[in-house]
Amino acid sequence: MKLIPAIDLLDGRCVRLVHGDFNEVTYYDTEPEVLARRYRDEGAWWLHVVDLAASRDGEAADTAALFRLLAAADQSVQTGGGVRSGGDIRARLEQGAERVVVGSLCAQEPERFLRWVSEHGPDRIVAALDVNVDATGTPWPRTHGWTRDAGTDLWSLLDTLVAGGLKHALVTDIGRDGALHGPNVDLYREVLERYPDLRLQASGGVSRLEDLQDLRDTGVAATIVGKALLEGIFTVGEGLEALCE
Repeated sequence: MKLIPAIDLLDGRCVRLVHGDFNEVTYYDTEPEVLARRYRDEGAWWLHVVDLAASRDGEAADTAALFRLLAAADQSVQTGGGVRSGGDIRARLEQGAERVVVGSLCAQEPERFLRWVSEHGPDRIVAALDVNVDATGTPWPRTHGWTRDAGTDLWSLLDTLVAGGLKHALVTDIGRDGALHGPNVDLYREVLERYPDLRLQASGGVSRLEDLQDLRDTGVAATIVGKALLEGIFTVGEGLEALCE
């Protein structure tokens, strides 16, 4: 299992949001390029970069900070946030991204999303599925910064996407994101029981080294870790060592 550090960019700065709320922003003093180098030196050869300004501002967003980081990072980078068109995907790939992460549109317009998977290849596109788990345990994708219901449950959506060629999916339990409450291990285990060939990335809630080990044991391909690294709860090196135990 890969450990992939997350860098969330907002107006050129490293930040974290609680449950995706722009009113709940924590700013960090470290420059994004410096943070990327630190993660590389500690052993992380992938980065997950989210351009929150693009999510917030749409076509009016200034993507300069994202493109600077793509140019500076030695790692392979997957990047999402505000991807709304084929042009957005091409621009990020041309600027050096290895993969582009598509959020709301993969749930809203799965046929359009699958055309992008076919055009660029299944290794270049990631479906980001942010879900709210109801009282019965059913995960329901949310869109538009988690403010709208996608109108389908996760299983129906994944049936369509996997049948259409999806290879990489990033699933986030909204209730765990940015809160350090532990990941939803049961959710990821069920996803892989249903779709064993999916290269699943887990995101949200990692707060201790044992969480990484629990996720590894589900069979996920990668885990995205943001706040735990930024807050110094553990380092990339310590996380990688724990995964070897």
